[in-house]
Amino acid sequence: MTSTNDIRRTFLDYFAKNGHDEVASASLVPHNDPTLMFVNAGMVPFKNIFTGLESRENSTATSSQKCVRAGGKHNDLDNVGYTARHHTFFEMLGNFSFGDYFKEEAIHHAWTLLTKIWGIDPNRLTVTVYHNDDEAFNLWRKIANIPESRIIRIATDDNFWSMGDTGPCGPCSEIFYDHGEHIAGGPPGSPDEDGDRFVEIWNLVFMQYDRSADGTQKPLPKPSIDTGMGLERIAALLQGVHDNYDTDTFKALIDNSEHLTATKAVGNQMASHRVIADHLRSSSFLIADGVLPSNEGRGYVLRRIMRRAMRHAHILGTKDPLMHQMVASLVTEMGAAYPELSRARPLIEATLLQEETKFRQTLDKGLRLLDDALINMNEGAILPGETAFKLYDTYGFPYDLTEDALRSKGYGVDRAGFDSAMENQKAMARAAWKGSGQKATDDIWFDIAERVGSSEFIGYDAMAADGQIVALVANGAEVESAKQDEDVIIITNQTPFYGESGGQMGDAGSAKNIDGFAAIISDTAKPLGRLHAHHAKIISGDIKIGDQIHLQVDAERRNQLRANHSATHLLHAALRNVLGAHVTQKGSMVAPDRLRFDFSHNNALSGEEIDAIEAQVNAEIRGNEEVSTRLMTPEDAIEAGALALFGEKYGDEVRVLSMGNKSDNMHYSVELCGGTHVRALGDIGVMRIISEGAVASGVRRVEALTGEAARKYLTGREGQLKDVAALLKTGIDDVAERVETLVGDKKRLEKLLSEAKTALAMSGGGGAKVEPVTVNGVTFLGQVIAGVEPKALRGLADEHLKSLGSAIVAIVAANENANTVVVAISADLLDKYEAADLVRTATSAMGGQGGGGRPEMAQGGAPAGDGNIAIEAIKAQL
Repeated sequence: MTSTNDIRRTFLDYFAKNGHDEVASASLVPHNDPTLMFVNAGMVPFKNIFTGLESRENSTATSSQKCVRAGGKHNDLDNVGYTARHHTFFEMLGNFSFGDYFKEEAIHHAWTLLTKIWGIDPNRLTVTVYHNDDEAFNLWRKIANIPESRIIRIATDDNFWSMGDTGPCGPCSEIFYDHGEHIAGGPPGSPDEDGDRFVEIWNLVFMQYDRSADGTQKPLPKPSIDTGMGLERIAALLQGVHDNYDTDTFKALIDNSEHLTATKAVGNQMASHRVIADHLRSSSFLIADGVLPSNEGRGYVLRRIMRRAMRHAHILGTKDPLMHQMVASLVTEMGAAYPELSRARPLIEATLLQEETKFRQTLDKGLRLLDDALINMNEGAILPGETAFKLYDTYGFPYDLTEDALRSKGYGVDRAGFDSAMENQKAMARAAWKGSGQKATDDIWFDIAERVGSSEFIGYDAMAADGQIVALVANGAEVESAKQDEDVIIITNQTPFYGESGGQMGDAGSAKNIDGFAAIISDTAKPLGRLHAHHAKIISGDIKIGDQIHLQVDAERRNQLRANHSATHLLHAALRNVLGAHVTQKGSMVAPDRLRFDFSHNNALSGEEIDAIEAQVNAEIRGNEEVSTRLMTPEDAIEAGALALFGEKYGDEVRVLSMGNKSDNMHYSVELCGGTHVRALGDIGVMRIISEGAVASGVRRVEALTGEAARKYLTGREGQLKDVAALLKTGIDDVAERVETLVGDKKRLEKLLSEAKTALAMSGGGGAKVEPVTVNGVTFLGQVIAGVEPKALRGLADEHLKSLGSAIVAIVAANENANTVVVAISADLLDKYEAADLVRTATSAMGGQGGGGRPEMAQGGAPAGDGNIAIEAIKAQL
């Protein structure tokens, strides 16, 4: 039997050998189409190439694209498990021509691959063409020699594809496989076309027109080709089965489900096993592409998918969480083709386990409430919408889960009543907000959030994406449009721009669209914690609500922010390791050029402590371990050892960042954080602490640099060292020794100079020659000198006192900016005078304040001025 992996490989190899670039599958989160919740067709990643917004070097491509249809217009969720070919996750094989080849080559490739490479019986193939596409009709006759009876003209939109109301469009040609008369159903276009006999396996889209707003269609200058073949469908055909769930990949997953649940996929249990297998694929691939369960947006759809599978696991009687145990089987089947599954396996398993554990805690209660509500209802009755809303609001049951649970029991649900209850809740929430006293600007954000929900951040992995404008704010009020030279705040339904929060600065970058609009985004805020507000200056064109714009994050700035944010986590862990577990975060600032981290600690950090902290952080950076993310409840995260900020409010779920080498089964750093981070610690490059100091009682602050900023800082310091070495006329390695010698020489010279000045002053050389005088029977020597350092005055006063015997000596050193007064008193006079009193008298006379010292000698300072004033003031006190 040909495996699904071999079929995928054969398709890609065939087109690669025929000049097509093999393009890896894009993320399930569409960055180039904000109108889509998930990538739902193989052409979605190439949309901007078809519309001319982007170009690529090679004009042909082939891919196996991951797709999800579980929300919005393209929603197959309700049918999954109950039909042979509905899936939430599927793979779309495709070949694409961007103005290169057209209909003839596309039909040739399709027919060759199907009949020559895979050996499908051509007599079992039927094709459709758009009713007026004579060219395609004739090419099928020419290339495939298909009888005209098996080339069916279809006049409906099923055979005419368009990208939207305007833009590229064109006729389709679909290829069907006839599974035989033993299966009910007729060919396409017949009354019985909905049967299972004729199954579409490939759709060739001939993109040849450009549709304008008035509906007119003009030929495109470069017609293109977009094809799509469901891998699951072609695998079923080539493996000789009629049901996608009987193919090798699904059989392996269902076998694993049967083993783990100890139940068989037969009878009523078959649908449950199929739901589990299908939803395991969609859940795992979405998580691998960065989507995590939440109560809004893509995360909410993921949660619905996960909980639907988990309810079916509950139906099969499983007592313990099941889904996470099946990830290994999925990786075995699909990990080679999609390496992201293997890389994200720990995150996938942890997320599935977390979600199922939490859901099981409420599932029994919710199902009992549902059973109680059905007691007095007849089969076929409608469950009140208020009850369905209570299940959603109280127990986390999505509406479709309630609907799915009742389907097998023959009941419906009052959707209108559910929607009414939801609106009532929103009205009460709004009334509560209006009465909360929030400022007017917050009220504007609440109006927007209530109307549009939240703007979805898709920037953990993306630097660029398209968004649809849902609100505009200018001068503190909502506006419908904005034009060139205006400052405006732009809200889009999705964005790669991170809004300032958690100490990390918001992203900056640019925005543009195909109509000539361009703007510079200087900052991104996050009002209410739900909206991403792009602060923009429009430099050309204009925009209005509903427009689609392309958002481009400043990649260099974001990478610097990532590095600095991840470095704060490592720094926090190192501070705790070196200083003690009492260290807790008291604030942080993550900017593109530096990081700042405040923490609890009473003492200044020593040089040895700073060195140890830096050494630990840089050792982890050199280790280059990948940074992993998990979604957990705050309680489970903290119990698992994650650090949280005291007093911070956390939601029902938190992102837990783990980084660095493990010790005792714990990563070096585990913290709760919603910011953007490096993928591997080596991306930080290096970290250097540049300052440390106090910011408040018991709170210290460290500032540091990483990456290029740290390199420039270190290079600058090295340059300074080289300059010093050049001045000292020595090598860099000898600078310390040379400076030590110079410092010693300086001290010796200073000592000699001080001695010389003292001798000069003693001889009268520092000023006018003074002689002692007698004042009220006390020998007094008062001297004003210049050029003597204040620290030499005490020695000079001692020398005078020794030569005079019983005396009081007062010396004023007059320097450029201040005067210094020293008073010395012999022991026999201490019963009458104190040196400190006389110093205070002297400094006060010169406009200074106080002084101090011992009774026999004291010193004080005063502003620059005539020192003789101080001498006369002291004499007056004798």
